[in-house]
Amino acid sequence: MTEARVAVVTGANRGIGEEVARQLAARGLRVIPTSRSPKSGFATLDVEDRASIEAFARSQAAAGVDVLVNNAGASFDGFDASVATRTLGVNFFGAMHLTDALLPSMRAGGRVVMVSSGLGKLDNLGPSLRARFGDPSLTRAQLLELVDSFVRDVQGGVHRQSGWPSSAYSVSKIAMNALTRVLARELASDPRAILVNAADPGWVRTRMGGRSAPVSVEDGAKTPVYLALLPSGAPAGAVFARERMVDF
Repeated sequence: MTEARVAVVTGANRGIGEEVARQLAARGLRVIPTSRSPKSGFATLDVEDRASIEAFARSQAAAGVDVLVNNAGASFDGFDASVATRTLGVNFFGAMHLTDALLPSMRAGGRVVMVSSGLGKLDNLGPSLRARFGDPSLTRAQLLELVDSFVRDVQGGVHRQSGWPSSAYSVSKIAMNALTRVLARELASDPRAILVNAADPGWVRTRMGGRSAPVSVEDGAKTPVYLALLPSGAPAGAVFARERMVDF
């Protein structure tokens, strides 16, 4: 009997994450849903907390992981350096640190899915930043410097002049998409053939998206699930929407 593939889904206590977990389980995967709240009944994982990430990674080391869906995300009210730092901490650094922590336990044919957003497009940036984020040779160190410079520019009150939008959420998703490309390139020579891609689920009717959003949770989960189940030889380092590759 073939052992079921193991899928870790962050932020699975509601919304898109809950539905992704449900759809993956319906396809025969053994899903490990995670949530910040220990009261959720799921595995406890706070992606803002490096100790929580490391503890979770240790708990999964023996069992191994086949799929990681980085769905946990946040959007905070207001806009200042504190909001920028916290938003990036959840949406960008949380996904990066968790992926790094679980990669040693990921088995051959593994899939990493970043749940991004339509607000993560490069055209939300000024021309200079657009070129830097879109550079196909962008390194992780260069990406981290770009992310740090956003917080500094917000702190200094010059972010608009520098070409940044007044949306920490947008920048966090742009950075996530860029990280997807960086990780795919870093893993290109890995014999396990792990694929990393990003999913734009659309504007979904969740607590974050609001009741007026046009996309149902069921439809919003389809692209992340599609990427979690990609066959060997599929693209890596790309952004997908409606199960098709789209421009970053």
